[in-house]
Amino acid sequence: MKQLLIGNAAIARGLWEAGCRFISSYPGTPSTEITEEAAKFKDLYCEWAPNEKVALEGAIGASVAGARAFSAMKHVGLNVAADPLYTVSYTGVRGGLVLVVADDQGMYSSQNEQDSRHHAHAAKVPMLEPSDSQECLDYAKLAFDLSEKFDTPVMIRTCTRVAHSQSVCELSDREDRELLPYEKDPKKYVMLPANAIPRHAVVEERMRAIAAWSETSGINRIEMGADTSVGYITAGGCYEYLREAVPAASVLKLGMVNPLPVKIIEEFAAKVDQLIVVEELDPVIENHCRAHGIRVDGGKNFFGLLGELSQTKILQRLGRAVPPSVDFGEPVPGRPPVLCPGCPAQGPVLYA
Repeated sequence: MKQLLIGNAAIARGLWEAGCRFISSYPGTPSTEITEEAAKFKDLYCEWAPNEKVALEGAIGASVAGARAFSAMKHVGLNVAADPLYTVSYTGVRGGLVLVVADDQGMYSSQNEQDSRHHAHAAKVPMLEPSDSQECLDYAKLAFDLSEKFDTPVMIRTCTRVAHSQSVCELSDREDRELLPYEKDPKKYVMLPANAIPRHAVVEERMRAIAAWSETSGINRIEMGADTSVGYITAGGCYEYLREAVPAASVLKLGMVNPLPVKIIEEFAAKVDQLIVVEELDPVIENHCRAHGIRVDGGKNFFGLLGELSQTKILQRLGRAVPPSVDFGEPVPGRPPVLCPGCPAQGPVLYA
């Protein structure tokens, strides 16, 4: 069965199909609708937590108890949840544990414009980045499988456009999963120094294994086009912008943005004359390429560090012709963000 879903609703559907049981989140645009949509499924326990740290800790507890568990928050909320995130990277999981963090390129409803890929890299946690609603659904399911396969929490990074855009999704039935039996294991779950020191070695080996898996998994794919004079490496919503702006382009689409692959990037770079990285905010992919001796002919020198990209911006910054557009002939009125009822940022506090 197929259905038109926004990205956040597709993630919620993916959680249900994957047999997730427990969801604890903290609302924040552009992540809020994930938990609101998930609450419509009777098989999912959903709650709003007092803050993001409590939300993630609740999901961690459910995972240790043997359930597939999930938490969602926006990018600034991940700062609040950083303490349990960095620790659960060392402890690993019991039932699959998935965390969605929604970045807000352009700061449409946020106080900063941070790039959550840095948290994934620093916490040594794998991160997936979907480009459309179907991938939101698929990656939510894949994330649980990876979590249990590699004994790790898994992060999914979305953005405002992917979270709130729509595309057709292929739906499946729910995969019923029994609770895994609880196992008392202080050496795994109690991160005193005597236990944490050997767990760090486990984390490093785990990341090497995940990187090797990603090279051949198909989640990172080469799409050779008619034009091989320039090749583009991209991920997430930028992939959709690039495909529309330069349809004949040769593209390496990354579905896993931490750990980043090396061999498939080298393979792609060898097939094109020039290499350009198209990513929003910080040069995470670009720096990775340069660190491994892979030439990059364009990246942040074209696209900058500020705001979100679009089809038009990509064409402009590549020095290509932009299709003509139609002007309304009058200014469009401003649309300040509508916040949740009762939010203390409403009214004169926000607009003074």
